[in-house]
Amino acid sequence: MYQFGALEGAMREKDMLWEIADYLKGHPNAAVVNLGCGLNMTGRTADNGTCRIYNLDFPDVIKSRNELIPAGEREENIACDLNDFSWMDQIDAGEGAVLYAAGVFHYFTTQQIKDMVIAMAGRFPGGRLVFDAVGKFGRDKLMKGTLKNMGMNDISGLFYVNDASELEGWSPKVKLMTKKSYMQGYYKLDDPNIKGIHRFLAKFCDNLAKMYVYQMEFTT
Repeated sequence: MYQFGALEGAMREKDMLWEIADYLKGHPNAAVVNLGCGLNMTGRTADNGTCRIYNLDFPDVIKSRNELIPAGEREENIACDLNDFSWMDQIDAGEGAVLYAAGVFHYFTTQQIKDMVIAMAGRFPGGRLVFDAVGKFGRDKLMKGTLKNMGMNDISGLFYVNDASELEGWSPKVKLMTKKSYMQGYYKLDDPNIKGIHRFLAKFCDNLAKMYVYQMEFTT
């Protein structure tokens, strides 16, 4: 299970990289915005040589990041609370923006995510948002322990997605484009070195826990 957890995290990053690369094909000078970055370096891995990279997280996290991973060329680390939308003013999105949240939105309420998405749609027309989410079963059964360890004892209002239709209608400027299964939607697990138990767990996570990656486009 520990091994699968590591593989699951790696697969999620590959999914995000696929989405970022896809957006940069049409917007090579776009802003690549990592929401809740931690010490994640996906932005650098996705760097096409012309995009601008932004890493956002709480001040204490950014302080550690600046010490361990100083910002490189065309890269900026921004200390902020994602619920304070003033961070959007620091993003140069004149040539597009692809924003992504990997393993982050689980810790927000549904209303907080909705408010954030509406604000991003107004601020980044022509941009793309990519994020992962789990269903109610995944939140209540698989993530409950992790959330409680972080002091979130009441998880009833925390974000989950059982059906993609739940995300529609948030704003006329938000269009849900695709959802792809987390573990099997982007890459086939057909390598003979992948263990049978890991194939089973991948299907379990995607189908029962409803682990998906969602892509939203912000219209003008």
